[in-house]
Amino acid sequence: MRRHTNVTRTPRAFRFIRQSAIGGAVAAIALSAASVAGAAAPTIPAPPSSAVTVAETGSSLLYPLWNLWQPVYSHQYPSVTISTASTGSGAGISQTLAGTANIGASDAYLAPAQVQANKNALNIPLAISSQFIAYNVPGVKNLKLSGNVIAQIYQGSITKWNAAPIAKLNKGVTLPSTPIVTVHRADGSGDTFIFSQFMSATNSTWNTKIPIGTTIPWPTVSGALAETGNSGMLSGCSATPGCIAYIGVSYLQKAQAANLGEALLQNAKGQFVLPTTATVTAAAASFTAKTPKSGAISMINSSAKGAYPIINYEYAIVLANQPSSTTASAIRSLLTWAISPAQGSSTTFLNSVNFVPLPAKVVTQSIAQIKKIK
Repeated sequence: MRRHTNVTRTPRAFRFIRQSAIGGAVAAIALSAASVAGAAAPTIPAPPSSAVTVAETGSSLLYPLWNLWQPVYSHQYPSVTISTASTGSGAGISQTLAGTANIGASDAYLAPAQVQANKNALNIPLAISSQFIAYNVPGVKNLKLSGNVIAQIYQGSITKWNAAPIAKLNKGVTLPSTPIVTVHRADGSGDTFIFSQFMSATNSTWNTKIPIGTTIPWPTVSGALAETGNSGMLSGCSATPGCIAYIGVSYLQKAQAANLGEALLQNAKGQFVLPTTATVTAAAASFTAKTPKSGAISMINSSAKGAYPIINYEYAIVLANQPSSTTASAIRSLLTWAISPAQGSSTTFLNSVNFVPLPAKVVTQSIAQIKKIK
């Protein structure tokens, strides 16, 4: 399995942010806080003065954001070194529960069985993300798809791009007879978790036969590809004419640069929408009041008008009881900084990965969970 790690290297995609912060432009981050759903900036607890390393691993969807946060936070608080790794949400959760990582980045919340076995574990929402459906069908733009049709594709009952169920959703569009190649995750993935939730919510056959999870028993489909991480999904789809793939929204610009299409998805109101700030915010608003103190909630297929149907909270999975008070102090400081609208959740950061900030209510709930880390 490919594993991406980062401690000191700064990818080009976020050099500007690092340079701006170090060059004295932190004020630009604070100015953007006004757009964060009315959330007041929490007081950032000071990290320990002694050197400490916080190990983060997990979600490839969250990985680009952690690598935006890392240099800026460590510049503000030099005593804290952050190591980041893109290993998939499943690995992030398991390593955190095993005590080999401090923060498990995850697109999925803990399963009930994991909560039961790990009373010490917390699901802390950090931001709101979404998932897009990419396709490699040259010449076809603005393709419309429904969850029901996507589920039939991934179950192998729809095999060509000009099949009647797809044509019905795209009247007037010339679709080729190109065979469809499904691409799914090979690793334990929060993206698979939320994709399988969407499939279960929109297709009755899938709902009765295939479980929801970070890893699932994929139907046997001729030519199907299994890829590791969102980067693998993107490169695999880009190299395969006729492909369809589910990819985290932080990779949207890379998918567009690779000339992949982005499907408009049918929501519960019958509207066809893309994941934008407006459509993701509309969906998130319908779940805000329902979000429990634990943060664990499915945000799939909102019934709200104009809502995008595949969104989720991005989580930090953390053990409340840390091996030392020094480590606990660093984690509390880092996570509070991450969800602050004046810091890690400013539009300077979140717009770079197409995320949406937490509503004020959920920020308050996340702070309450962060305070439990000792």
